Amino acid sequence: MWVDVLAMAAVGILAACMIYVIRRSLAKRGRSLPRWVLPALIGSSMIGYSVWNEYTWFDRISSRLPPAVAVVGKGEHSAAWSPWTYVWPVTTRFVALDTRNRMQSAEQPSLVVTEILLVERWQPTRRVPLAFDCHHHRRAELVGNARIEPDGSLHGSRWQPVEPNDPVLQAACATQAV
Repeated sequence: MWVDVLAMAAVGILAACMIYVIRRSLAKRGRSLPRWVLPALIGSSMIGYSVWNEYTWFDRISSRLPPAVAVVGKGEHSAAWSPWTYVWPVTTRFVALDTRNRMQSAEQPSLVVTEILLVERWQPTRRVPLAFDCHHHRRAELVGNARIEPDGSLHGSRWQPVEPNDPVLQAACATQAV
């Protein structure tokens, strides 16, 4: 968050420098800008940068993800202090499935273990290991001492049913013949 504030301040300083140069060059020609131009342009450039930064955050972050990480959901946000977000909500968080560490059971080919990434603006990314039963359309969190045995038995967690068209289940089971 502090990086965003510093970047916004830098944009304001850059705008002030540009307006100063324009005012000086106009003054040499005997012309002048109204006094309100400097604060108006500094403020509008800072607001413009802030809005651009908010709306492009998701695209900038998701484009840097490796091909093995698939975005499977996103959360949008609207706020009263930025009323335009009620018309065009801002994406402030998303869920991605990391298939780089994907493991499939040799004894139970419909069982898959992988991780989801919970990415939120201004928050550290959280990794949650999940087990998926692609045949029965269910998943289980493997946190703490939870584990899945090679024979498919689950210990320390519970299976949760999910819809067959759930994007997380579909991405985890993409190479499965369900």
